[in-house]
Parts: sequence; C-alpha cells; structure tokens
Amino acid sequence: MRVLRLRRTLGTLLALGVLGGSVSCTAAHGDDARPADDPPAALTPFEALLPAPASVRAAGPGYALGPGTVIRTGAGPDEEVRRVGELLAQQLRGPSGLPLPVVDGDRGDGIRLGIDEDAAGLGDEGYRLESGPGGVTLTARTPAGLFHAGQTLRQLLPVTGRGTVPGGTVTDRPRFRYRGAMVDIARHFFSVEQVKRYVDQLAQYKVNTLHVHLTDDQGWRIAVDSWPRLAEYGGAGEVGGGPGGHWTKEEYRDLVAYAGERYVDVVPEIDMPGHVNAALASYAELNCDGKAPPRYTGIKVGFSSLCVGKERTYEFVDEVLGEIAALTPGRYLHIGGDEAHSTPAADYAAFMDRAQAVVGRYGKTVLAWHQLAAARPAPGAVLQYWGHDRTTAAEKAKVAEAAKGGHPLILSPADRLYLDMKYEATTKPGLAWAGYVPVRRAYDWNPGSYLAGVPESAVLGVEAPLWTEAVTTRAEWELMAFPRVLGLAELGWSPAAALDWTAYSRRLAAQAPRLDAQGITFYRAPEVPWS
Repeated sequence: MRVLRLRRTLGTLLALGVLGGSVSCTAAHGDDARPADDPPAALTPFEALLPAPASVRAAGPGYALGPGTVIRTGAGPDEEVRRVGELLAQQLRGPSGLPLPVVDGDRGDGIRLGIDEDAAGLGDEGYRLESGPGGVTLTARTPAGLFHAGQTLRQLLPVTGRGTVPGGTVTDRPRFRYRGAMVDIARHFFSVEQVKRYVDQLAQYKVNTLHVHLTDDQGWRIAVDSWPRLAEYGGAGEVGGGPGGHWTKEEYRDLVAYAGERYVDVVPEIDMPGHVNAALASYAELNCDGKAPPRYTGIKVGFSSLCVGKERTYEFVDEVLGEIAALTPGRYLHIGGDEAHSTPAADYAAFMDRAQAVVGRYGKTVLAWHQLAAARPAPGAVLQYWGHDRTTAAEKAKVAEAAKGGHPLILSPADRLYLDMKYEATTKPGLAWAGYVPVRRAYDWNPGSYLAGVPESAVLGVEAPLWTEAVTTRAEWELMAFPRVLGLAELGWSPAAALDWTAYSRRLAAQAPRLDAQGITFYRAPEVPWS
C-alpha cells in the first residue's frame, strides 16, 4: 500500500512537470515506516534537490569538473554577473579542490553564466540550468536568478571532490516572492559574524529575506546617533543578566552589504509601541511620568509602552526610523506592533497611524505584526501573521479582512514556523507556549490555503522567526533552526504540487552530509529517514 501511494504521488509530480526525468519509485520511509521496511534507494542528484525545483528533465551524460574547468561570465559581462561568478567560484573551490578561474567570454566548455532578459517564464528570480558533456550553462533574467542557479549547481555536485554535474535541464522559479527567516538579537545578543553565517546557510536554499529583530524590552542592539544611550545603556543587558551588546552603524551596513551580495534583503525591526523597556530605561523623557524604569532581564511581554500622548515620543520615532531607513536599502521597515497590552486600543491605533506615516516619509513600506489589522493599516502595509491553531476566529477574521482590503500577508504561524518552539518535550533549549513543532509539522501545511478567507494571491510569502529568550549560543541557534528552516525554504520556493512529506523527508535526509560538512549543528528528527 505504501509503495502504491508513493508511486501515485510521484506520478502526479511528473505529470505536472515538478519532477522530470528518471524518478525512482520506492517505499515510503517516514512517519509510517516500520523497522522491517527495506531502506529506500539512494536519490539521484536531481531527485535530492531542495527546495524541489519547478521542472527537471534528466538527459544524457553530464559535465565532469576538472583542473581545466573555468567559470565564464559572458562577453563583456556586467559587474554584477562577474561578482556572481566570483562568489560561485569561491563556493565551489573548497569542496572540489579545483582552481576554477573566472574569465570573460561565453564560448568554450566550463560553467557559463548568462543574462537573457527575454527568457520566458523565469521571472525575477528564476533560472535555467543546462548540463551536458560540453559544460553547464546557467541562464536567468537577472543576476539574482543566476545566483539561485549557482546554489542549485552546488547541490548537484558531491559534498567533497570534483564530481560530475548530471546531464539534463532544470527550469525553476519561486512560488512566493518573500521567503524569509527572522533572528532576534534583542533577547540575547549575537554578533554580526554569526548573523552572516546564517545568511550563507539560508541563501544556499534560496531564502531571500533576513528579518532582524533589533530592539525589545531586554536590549537595544543598533546604534542611533540622535539617541546614543539607546545602544550604550539600553544595549548593555540581556535575558538572564548577561552583558548584552550592540551593533555599530558600520557593522549593520556591513551585514546589509554582505546579505545583498547573496540576494538576501535585510528587514530591520524597531518594535513599538510595546516591547520598549530598553528604550524607556535609556531615556526618562519617553515615559509618561518622566521616570526611567530599570533594565529588564526577564522574558514576560506586554508590560511596556511608549508614552503615546507625548510629542517627544514622535520625535523619537521619526529620528530613530529615519536613521535606520538611511542604513537600509531594502523596501521594508518593520515597526512591530505586537503584544502592546499596556497601550489602550485607541492610543494604539493613533500611535500606529503616526508611526506608519513616518515609514512612508522615508520611502519605505510598512511591515508590522498582524495586530495592526485591528487598527488602521496604511495603504500597502504588509502584515505578518504569527497566530496559531488556538488563535481566536475573530482575530483571524480581522487578518483576512485586511488581506481582502489589499494588505499582503507574510505567514509565520507560531505552531508551524517559530523556530524557538521545542521539537518535543525533551528538547533543550526552546519554549513550548505554542506547542511542540516537530519537523513534519513545520513542513506539512500549505501557505496558499492556510488562513480561511485568504486566497494565495494575498500571501506575499512565509517567514520562520527564531526568538532567543532561551537561545544563547550558536550551537543552540542552529539546533533549533535546522532542519526546520529547510522546510520553510521549500514552502516558499517550490510549486504547491511538490509539497509531499514523504518525498521531502527523503530529500531532507540527503542534505545531512552537506550540513555536516558545513559544521551545522542540526536536530536528527526521528521522523526523517537519515541514512
């Protein structure tokens, strides 16, 4: 019965062009597998690609990399294509041990990169990868598409050694425009270098957005020239009483540039009007009574609020958001808006009106948590939904109403995509207020039909947040993120027809040697058939 069920699934994918070429039909080996089942046959490189591509056609012999292999960036290449080629060479040299020089021109064998603005059906991030005995050709309408093609090429080669790119064609493009991950450096502070490491880990799986939660009750992590005590004093603490820390403007710019070279947009979040104790502790004038509270090292939420009735509050909002906007080339400024339990509803709506206007004045698009739906979202504002199965029907209806009113949604359901939720009861670290989130639960849902009354056309994309109340080290960060963030990558990129747990769990298992080679600490979930 299991064999027949899997054959039907793979047959459907073949018919839709989601997986082309030769696909093996083997017994399912996931949640319903028994120890007596025969292990599944090894996947071919095309079958193991993650995220699953839109279309694959295996055909004939492939291209063997060797000492003479070069990366060609076209005749008279533009500077950005050359940069994509240089980065790809850097990513391939270590595993292959080959020199892989980057050269101009598009004739001759090797790995050829080319822009074709008329390439039909690829969109802004799609690509075509063609492999044969004479070389590998990567084609896209934009440099971002070429970068994604290069990440697919990396997966088609062995984790170590020269290897051969299998013969055939991959034609691919994303399902959703926004494919994000969030990291909270406010509860526990992390360095720019650690966040850069995460950028590299995400970008290889075609995640294109990094949302950085920069401020909260426990810490203010970004320097602001006009309000220097925010970082100097408000950043000098964290959950549990540690030393905290903050990023300079130069460090933030460096991260933004580093991510941009990998086609990852950085979305900064300055949470308001709640989650602001670090700011209130830094400046007494932001408090209605003019008295600064002590710094906070616990994990409770909802107790702090900016003083909505003070004009000085809005000078603060304008100056802070203005400086952050000037540092951020991306389109979005995230202004939080969640868990403002200490701000009366009318005050909350009035405050968010003015904060959204500031974002607009600085040429950015508002991004806020879905609680903004209960106020007055500005035209074009994007709402990030973090509810879960126990969220009330009335709250979900408000979000659906906003979506019908033209406000795109980013889906981050806490009981699916919150990476700080424990896998199961014995997981350390992590929290469990939204329930346990095993790997299958994080993957096995459809963003296009998740919220009642919200069509797929209203879904901008998906994001997996990693809150750090209980995450203190790089190893803990990676254990909670991996492998669940790879499910996020597939949900955001792959066609809906490719979303099949049994097939995905096998492809996920095939990523283990790559994760090991990169020194990534990950959770070996029992529902995944690791080899």
